[in-house]
Amino acid sequence: MTPADARPGPQEPPSHAPGAQEGQARPAPGPSIPGPGPRDLAAAGPAHPPGLGPRPAGDEASARRLAWRGAMALAGRESRRFLKVWAQTLGAPVVTTLLFLAVFVLALGDAKQEVGGIPYLQFLGAGLVMMALAQNAFANTASSLVIMKVQGNIVDLLMAPLPAWALLGGLVAGGVLRGLAVAAVVLAAMWPIVGFPVPAPLTALAFATLGAALMAILGVLAGLWAQKFDQLATVTNFVVTPLAFLSGTFYAVERLPEPFRGIAHADPLFWMIDGFRAGLAGHAEGRTALGLLALAAVTAGLWWLALARLRQGWRLRA
Repeated sequence: MTPADARPGPQEPPSHAPGAQEGQARPAPGPSIPGPGPRDLAAAGPAHPPGLGPRPAGDEASARRLAWRGAMALAGRESRRFLKVWAQTLGAPVVTTLLFLAVFVLALGDAKQEVGGIPYLQFLGAGLVMMALAQNAFANTASSLVIMKVQGNIVDLLMAPLPAWALLGGLVAGGVLRGLAVAAVVLAAMWPIVGFPVPAPLTALAFATLGAALMAILGVLAGLWAQKFDQLATVTNFVVTPLAFLSGTFYAVERLPEPFRGIAHADPLFWMIDGFRAGLAGHAEGRTALGLLALAAVTAGLWWLALARLRQGWRLRA
């Protein structure tokens, strides 16, 4: 062997590929796949990361349809809940209202009293119908939330893939339907005894619907605040009942001394009853148009307040 043969020559670099064995041939590199170029990315449009920024139009439309369907389903559930026990939710208000009417008829006797140029029974009957509507619209939403809290299934409502406005809309729609149903049944039972001229039926319907919505939203706020039925009874006894008796259901507000007269004119239940009485019996103590606007403004304000509380999970989360 010559010295040239003994001189070390260039060595192959060791293979670091996984599974490479000594003496095993390395695989030939495959064909390279070109990535997307600038033109391809521009044609595809900007990527939309989930949860950031506005959703595509198709996703927004689908979510809106799902929310509306969920709100209608929740309203249907709330309606079936009170229709299942119709004797308690529809029959009991009729009996209570007719008892109130009978007491006043017996107390008046043969005396023909009028208030504002209409018979007192028509004045009283319109107020009793609206009082029954307000109490039942409030009770439907408030009792629904408190029952779910007490039974521990409020999580089923909160875990539904629905926005807060759909949950609130479904609950309020159920309360409005119960209030209007009670008002219709009470009015039908009272009609043979009293009889109403109904000079403005659309006015009466507008005040009844807005009044039911206001009391249903107030019931949602009370149901969110109350953790048990004792707390809900506190709201009913110290808020709803005083507002009902200061609203001019049984008497003309003008007979009240100050400052109770001013308090009664600022009572939303007075606007409800006065406007409904104007449409049903033709008598109003205040301005009907102004009362309707004030009632709509208060209802909208309570809606946004309840919506904000629902979005925060106020008194719903541990």
